[in-house]
Amino acid sequence: MAAGAEELGAAVRDWVSGQHDGRNAELAAGVKDGSWTILQLVEALGFCLENTDPRMRGRGIQLLSQVLLECHSLLQEKEVLHLVLFYENRLQDHHLVIPSVLQGLRALSLCEVLAPGLAVSVLKAIFQEVHVQSLMQQDRYTVYSIIANFMATREEELKGLGADFTFGFIQVMDGEKDPRNLMVAFQIVHDVIVKNYALGPFVEELFEVTSCYFPIDFTPPPNDPHGIQREDLILSLRAVLASTPQFAEFLLPLLIEKLDSDLQSAKLDSLQTLTACCAIYGQKELQEFLPSLWSSLRREVFQTASEKIEAECLSALHALSACLSRSVLSSDAEDLLDSFLSSILQDCRHHLCEPDMKLVWPSAKLLQAAASASLRTYHRLTHSILPLLLEQYNKHSQSSQRRTILEMLLGFLELQQKWGHVEEDESALLSLQEPVCSVVFSALTDPSVQLQLVGIRALTVLGSLQGFLSPSDLELVVDHLVRLSLHEEDSQSSEAAMEAAGSLAPVYPKVFSGRMVPRLGEELQSELEEESSRDLRSLQQHCLQALAAVSTHPSIVRETVPVLLQHLQKVQKGSEAGSAQNVVSVCQSLHRVALQCQQDAEGYWYYHQAVVPCLLAMAVQAATQESSRPLVSKVLLEEEVLTAMVPVISAATTHLSPELAAQSVSHVVPLFLDGEVSFLPQNSFSCSFQPFEGGECLEPQRRLVALLMAFVCSLPRNVVIPQQERLLRELLALSCSCNCLFTATTASKCFAGLVNKHPAGQQLDEILQLAVNRMEPGLVEGPHRMQALTLLLWVTKALVLRYHPLSSQLTDKRSLPRSCWAC
Repeated sequence: MAAGAEELGAAVRDWVSGQHDGRNAELAAGVKDGSWTILQLVEALGFCLENTDPRMRGRGIQLLSQVLLECHSLLQEKEVLHLVLFYENRLQDHHLVIPSVLQGLRALSLCEVLAPGLAVSVLKAIFQEVHVQSLMQQDRYTVYSIIANFMATREEELKGLGADFTFGFIQVMDGEKDPRNLMVAFQIVHDVIVKNYALGPFVEELFEVTSCYFPIDFTPPPNDPHGIQREDLILSLRAVLASTPQFAEFLLPLLIEKLDSDLQSAKLDSLQTLTACCAIYGQKELQEFLPSLWSSLRREVFQTASEKIEAECLSALHALSACLSRSVLSSDAEDLLDSFLSSILQDCRHHLCEPDMKLVWPSAKLLQAAASASLRTYHRLTHSILPLLLEQYNKHSQSSQRRTILEMLLGFLELQQKWGHVEEDESALLSLQEPVCSVVFSALTDPSVQLQLVGIRALTVLGSLQGFLSPSDLELVVDHLVRLSLHEEDSQSSEAAMEAAGSLAPVYPKVFSGRMVPRLGEELQSELEEESSRDLRSLQQHCLQALAAVSTHPSIVRETVPVLLQHLQKVQKGSEAGSAQNVVSVCQSLHRVALQCQQDAEGYWYYHQAVVPCLLAMAVQAATQESSRPLVSKVLLEEEVLTAMVPVISAATTHLSPELAAQSVSHVVPLFLDGEVSFLPQNSFSCSFQPFEGGECLEPQRRLVALLMAFVCSLPRNVVIPQQERLLRELLALSCSCNCLFTATTASKCFAGLVNKHPAGQQLDEILQLAVNRMEPGLVEGPHRMQALTLLLWVTKALVLRYHPLSSQLTDKRSLPRSCWAC
């Protein structure tokens, strides 16, 4: 033990003398492993702790504090007690000693065995003995850390100090300038408030000591290692200022003052802080300042050129209105909300009568911001505003003026969506049903495209309001949407009308399936029977697009899909050769329908069963008919058309459940391998379907491998494909030997897709070796060199995607004939 004491004494002397600064870690390690105790360390430091030189005393306390920071968790309660008393006494020592004393107290503030009352004792000593703001930044940070540690672990003890704790902290923080320290200080103030520490008579003082930093004006220095940004300080201070209604009488005048300044950042900060405060304020806090707040907000929105300032003003007005709406009124209390909204109406309402003037939109935005705050504000304002807007719409005849008025009306209609269905006796909108519909319908027939577009948006909103449109109104809505979709020359209006139909169809599926779909079907049929012209083709295109757009409900899909397929069949059987572009347009519409019904499993399966067999049957019929006596157009065999059919079949298959996909694949694969056509509608063909057989006469049939590719490559990975090995061999042979590059490419893609999903094992290895053997000769010379290279590229991609080891061999130039890289 004597040897241990000598070693301890030597280490202490070395460190205090400055010969070995690193020995503090050695001393801490000795405490941790039991070589000596903290008490023995203090005894060993006695010669310097009692030294008359403050620098020597400070050096000794510094060593003790550093060891405590490493070993505080090992201390016993009695040791902590003695150390606290020692350090408190040293707070009266020379100012050179104080930084090390504070470090020791920080270590002790982390001790779990701190006896009751010691936290209060330490803080009292710091409040009384230490002039914190005269310390260096790091030492001030240490004081904040001690306070924060005690607040986290000794909350009830500190609350026992009452308002003295708050006053003591105010003295500690007063005059702080360093951003690192302010971040901690703001958090302490926030915790003092939200954890209900006693503020006593020091509410204003606490406000002053924090609000003096508002608004934050801080730019971090270049390459700042601390990473504190201006926004961090802003948010921390805002959390303090907006944490209690007790600050309201001091804060609101400050915010109004900063709103009236010329500094944009100050305006923004003030507005955002006001919005935050409204979440906890009530009428009592706001009452005195409402006129000034409204005046400042109105002025900023009317005069500012900054979109940010305008947006924050509107958010603040919304928050104020919501705050006033939440307050519970006593029977004899003044309704501040009503008087506040009256002021808004008085200052803004008359500007709505001047649609050409610059204040019309600022006024409308202010009214809508207030109206969006609550159901109370919405009813109060719309009872006054909606009749006025309807009157102004009818009073003005210019389309531009009407557009402005209708856009304002639309803003209030959209707010009604927010509150949902309301009773008739409460809603100004329901009481104005007829004039509102009249205005919107008139906009839809106006020559101005821009007014039409606003009318379509308004129509969509009205349709979304439960019970607002009568049955006769709904019929008129459909008529307008059909007219705009088909006969409006401007594409913007046409597309907007189709989009509106798609939005409203799920809300009123019976109306749209019973009225719109038959109308579109009749138009499509009449166009097909008339002579072709550019205008008719455009009208036909619009019909097809509208049928797809309205297919947003399962019951409507069951009406539109047969119409689209029937039209496709008539095009194929028509007297004309059959426009490829016309067929492509039908496929594009079918594709959109498929995408729209993927979320509904039942509707999706209906679509798959209706569309996939029909497309396959039409294509097979075109491919198997005798060339000398064609019964249908061969347009479905054109590359452009087959390419358009691929995404239709893919979209109709990719989201099938494994069970339904297995059911479908059991029909499609035998169709291509064995010519099994029994599952196809109208399956009486002039010759058998054998796409994998040889012979030039079967070239049209081989082109349909594109449709097989679309189907099998879209199946879920876990679906078993019947006769897969045979199918792979047939596709491999076709991709290497077919003279038609389109057919060879689709066969290659199909082969690669199956390889990508094929389970690992011997069968996959054999088919891949067979593919390599077929590719290599073709890559060197011969008429099918491009086909071989195409197959190589697609197989390589499939193997790379599944991280197959063969992929590295296929991507290595050295493993392939040099001549193939010249292609």
